[in-house]
Amino acid sequence: MEVDISLGLPAFNIVGLPEAAVKESKERVKAAIRNSGYEVPSRKITVNLAPADLRKEGSGLDLPIALGVLLATGRINFKRDRYLFVGELSLDGRLKPIRGALSLATLARDEKLRGMVLPEANAREAAVVKDLEIIPIGHLSEAVGFIEGSLRIPPLRISAEELLRADRDLQEDMSEVKGQEGAKRALEVAAAGGHNLLMIGPPGSGKTMLARRLPGILPPLTLQEALETTKVWSVAGLLPEGKPLLNERPFRCPHHTISDAGLIGGGHNPRPGEVSLAHNGVLFLDEFPEFKKNVLEALRGPLEDGVVTISRASGSITYPARFMLVAAMNPCPCGNWGNPLRECKCSVSEIKRYRSRISGPILDRIDIHIEVPPVKYQELLEGGPSEGSEEIRSRVTRAREIQRERFKGEGIYCNAQMGPKQVKRYCSLSKGAKGLLEGAMKRLGISARAFNRILKVARTIADLEGREEISEDHLFEAINYRALDRQDIY
Repeated sequence: MEVDISLGLPAFNIVGLPEAAVKESKERVKAAIRNSGYEVPSRKITVNLAPADLRKEGSGLDLPIALGVLLATGRINFKRDRYLFVGELSLDGRLKPIRGALSLATLARDEKLRGMVLPEANAREAAVVKDLEIIPIGHLSEAVGFIEGSLRIPPLRISAEELLRADRDLQEDMSEVKGQEGAKRALEVAAAGGHNLLMIGPPGSGKTMLARRLPGILPPLTLQEALETTKVWSVAGLLPEGKPLLNERPFRCPHHTISDAGLIGGGHNPRPGEVSLAHNGVLFLDEFPEFKKNVLEALRGPLEDGVVTISRASGSITYPARFMLVAAMNPCPCGNWGNPLRECKCSVSEIKRYRSRISGPILDRIDIHIEVPPVKYQELLEGGPSEGSEEIRSRVTRAREIQRERFKGEGIYCNAQMGPKQVKRYCSLSKGAKGLLEGAMKRLGISARAFNRILKVARTIADLEGREEISEDHLFEAINYRALDRQDIY
């Protein structure tokens, strides 16, 4: 940022492709400077934001513009070097919080800067970045005092490891789910291998209840995962107050009326969508066939690549989007197909039309399809204590540790991320399992992609048992998790 003070009629111009919020900053800056006890010169002020061909957005440029004006007019003397200044100014000179403080702190460290000066409300978030001084300020006058050396502000220091180990608020436990032992087992397998999951069952069978308890059985976030997730939430302005680092896996549940831009990300100034907000967590799509077809098809790229690239005429931006997709749907339009307690009134053509809203390529990208039957009265009334989330989570974590050790140095962290090369190398089948898989492919007409999905799920089931070779039992369970492949009506 460059500031020039020259002779001429009083004016305050900001150049360098500023958006509306940046253009309006001149009024906030002038008021903040006056109300902080300084004078705005009655001369021509030109602020240049370089590079000139990159659009500038956000309100975080207020503080550096104000300091630049004061420095250019000689009102203050500069005695600090290699600090990044960022913050939004109120009219009385107070500093307001901004978006993306964690990403800016990471940038400052990567650029070998000494420190970062920013609003107090963002300081704890930025302080999780190591090897960088974080200077929290509450007013423009404090920033001036820090620059001139008359005010000493100790850097804020926070242990990211301690924030990560802070108590997790798990309000929903798997022990609260009555019955549905088969579905619980499928969720455990999905969590252990990071597999995508589709639940098919009538209304009221517990699909949403099960999905909401999935984050509680996933392994704890690593520090790297927590930083990646927190960056996305910070850029979106959704970081919870008083929580500088997310230590729980996100759970996102968008409504089926969402647009493709809302799900994938977009807008004039591209913002992260639901798939990025669910990074390292769970994206739950209830009423799966009710989503618009173009919205569901937009999921293909993120499910395969783990990133989303949003392109605009002015440039492109890439957000991370490696998540577990959990979807739920009724078996037919009325929801009672296959329900022993209620009669289905849908015709075969209506059922096929309903299910055809989900394309084959999307279904092939979902590793596990399970049926969730209605819970029986006896299970609801007399069901004993069920296994809790912590017990399941301990088994899932052990399986993930096996996978992390197996894929060390390959850039993948769980079985669901395996490519054809890893599937061939790590999914060794017993003699009986090979025969079983051959018969299943002939009978069910399984695609090549579904074939790989079955092997990945079988690998996860073997990992849960601590077995190196995939046996017939592991493969049989994995094939049973392809419910839609086994239904003739589909």
